[in-house]
Amino acid sequence: MKPTNYHLFDFLDFDSDLARDEALWKACKPIAVEEIDGDIHISVPFQKQILDNDMAADLSATRENHTLVLRQYGNKIIRVFMGFGEVAMTDESEMLMLNAEHTTHLPLRAEFTDDEWIITTADGIRRAVINLRQPLLDRWSDLQPDPQETLDLRLYPDGKREIRLAAYDHFSPPRYDALPIAFCRCNGKAERATLSFECKHDECFGGTGERFAKMDLSGQTFFLKNQDGQGVNNRRTYKNIPFYVSSRMYGTFYHTHAHCKLSLAGHSTRSVQFLNEQPAVDAFVIAGDTIEEVIRGYRDLTGYPSMPPLWSFGVWMSRMTYFSADEVNEICDRLRDEHYPCDVIHLDTGWFRTDWLCEWKFNDERFPDPEKFLHDLRDKGFRVTLWQLPYVAKDAEQIDEARDNLYIAPLTKEQASEGSNFSALDYAGTIDFTYPKATEWYKGLLRNLLEMGVAAIKTDFGENIHMDAKYMNMSPELLNNLYALLYQKAAYEVTKEVTGDGIVWARAAWAGCQRYPLHWGGDSCSSWDGMAGSLKGGLHFGLSGFAFWSHDVPGFHTLPNFMNSVVDDDVYVRWTQFGVFSSHIRYHGTNKREPWHYPAIASIVKKWWKLRYALIPYILKQSEKACNSGSTLLQAMVFKNPDDPTVLHIDDQYYFGDSFLVAPVMNSENRRDIYLPEGRWVNFFTGESFEGGRWLKNFTVPLEEMPVFVRPEEDIPYYPFDVECTDDMDLSKTEHLFIGRDFKGIWNEKPFAD
Repeated sequence: MKPTNYHLFDFLDFDSDLARDEALWKACKPIAVEEIDGDIHISVPFQKQILDNDMAADLSATRENHTLVLRQYGNKIIRVFMGFGEVAMTDESEMLMLNAEHTTHLPLRAEFTDDEWIITTADGIRRAVINLRQPLLDRWSDLQPDPQETLDLRLYPDGKREIRLAAYDHFSPPRYDALPIAFCRCNGKAERATLSFECKHDECFGGTGERFAKMDLSGQTFFLKNQDGQGVNNRRTYKNIPFYVSSRMYGTFYHTHAHCKLSLAGHSTRSVQFLNEQPAVDAFVIAGDTIEEVIRGYRDLTGYPSMPPLWSFGVWMSRMTYFSADEVNEICDRLRDEHYPCDVIHLDTGWFRTDWLCEWKFNDERFPDPEKFLHDLRDKGFRVTLWQLPYVAKDAEQIDEARDNLYIAPLTKEQASEGSNFSALDYAGTIDFTYPKATEWYKGLLRNLLEMGVAAIKTDFGENIHMDAKYMNMSPELLNNLYALLYQKAAYEVTKEVTGDGIVWARAAWAGCQRYPLHWGGDSCSSWDGMAGSLKGGLHFGLSGFAFWSHDVPGFHTLPNFMNSVVDDDVYVRWTQFGVFSSHIRYHGTNKREPWHYPAIASIVKKWWKLRYALIPYILKQSEKACNSGSTLLQAMVFKNPDDPTVLHIDDQYYFGDSFLVAPVMNSENRRDIYLPEGRWVNFFTGESFEGGRWLKNFTVPLEEMPVFVRPEEDIPYYPFDVECTDDMDLSKTEHLFIGRDFKGIWNEKPFAD
């Protein structure tokens, strides 16, 4: 549909021809407040509107009263809930995993004056105010009608910051650009609901998932529906998270897994607007003195990341795909013979009977003794991870079992080519993780592989499901976004059970998936724009509550030929550098990824792999912190410099944990502009010192180096010995690299000679 640039049609999704039987109901001034079990219940009348772009009350319709619930969680989170149908307020959902220590319900109470209802906790701290004052007028004209009654609610989740509902976002009263709370009926049934907060003119936003967009998301509107991103340079994304953070040091988590829409000063520069395709609004508003505190509040609600195993922080080697045990053994032997440190060899789509035909079984001709194959590699220090997906193909060995037992959701209409409606790969059904028996069946398929010696599972796909199927306990419209969480939880749990290691390698995500690390950025192009898009996605993902994130080095596919174009040497090196300073580093793509296929740069790559292993003690320390706080490994600069307005717009630099400021080079000119925040900085590769609070313009960076800066006096945990894999590491021998006056750069401190 062509945009109309009007709120009713473009944001609230009303039919622009006004031909459907639908109605908008708008919140009016509250009429009563009641305290019930520590929550505040506010009775809010709703007035039906005449079905027209210019809003006016339909006085022929009787007002309806609905209940707005406020609940305080700990000292920094307030919840706003209002349901208009069967959706009820609950602390029990797949997305929620409340931290009992920080999310205790603090009882709320109401105090009344003629002009305000003031909501406080027992300590007297103000948590919300309902403004009942009449606007001050100097009436001289009746040219325009008076505005309708509205809900003027101001929230103070931490008792300090005011987050106000968008009570007065209109031009003249008929022409509204946002509504504080409203719901829509279609054919007489409540169908969707909206909630809006006031936005400041200079407010910036981040998060909302793995967003391949500029650092400041203000001015943009997103449809939160998981789908195959098909790259990292478009509006589609594998990972939508209904949570944003604001430069005003607050964030909002919208507790839903329905398809929804989020406008961050997009449809109106005065408002943040949320539209839920369920008849309910359920928002946790989280305040903090830093971005990290806000994200910690989000994790207090939805769960903390768990710590991945040590071996996962080493180098992963993969391509699409290896086809036999002989091929894999040849590559692993060469990695060891040429002393490229590596921990993981990944088998992608080619380990089955037929490439891409996922049956969770090794091809018995090309992998004649898979258990011996896995154990022999393990003896050499290699863990093996396997690709699979959550769909069953019509030619799969398990198709009859899956259909007969309803492990895949039965289709409600005939499929073209008897395949799925989202892919040309001819999958016949989606595993139904809403059905406990189907979940256990899937876990059994993985358990066989894990007991055989597989280290972890790549939980690929999961962004899309069959929308024309009947799932056991949920509609497809509500399951689509939540599916990633159910899928990854199942794989994570069985992996943890069998191996003791809590890990998956996942592509899709929704709220709560941060509990089940780790995630990677999908199918980026092996190009500078692919690298830049990946980094943008990773920065927003870190602002969405996720601690661990990786990407395909040096990009997944090539251009102009998707499978067969050559990856440029400098792209390979620069992306390697980016990978070293990421939480995890995996090589993967549509063609050859092993470094010896790039002989002109192979020696540079090996040095960087050795540096990666030297930094593992530091990475472990930062990872442990991230699992117990609001931190992340890949941090947007606003994490540490919230008062510096320059960093709100920088999306090609980041902090890697507490110590490193990283500015990847993403061009063939070996130079870039670098912003250094206030204070002294030391170049990690040269030892050169710089004064911050300024830009380093056109900074030259040789191919074997990367712009990485540390603060003077930093003390960085560091492993001083060359290793073949993490099995060789004795972390009790960790040393500390001190950035003192005599520091000459990392290559001089440790040359990494072959």
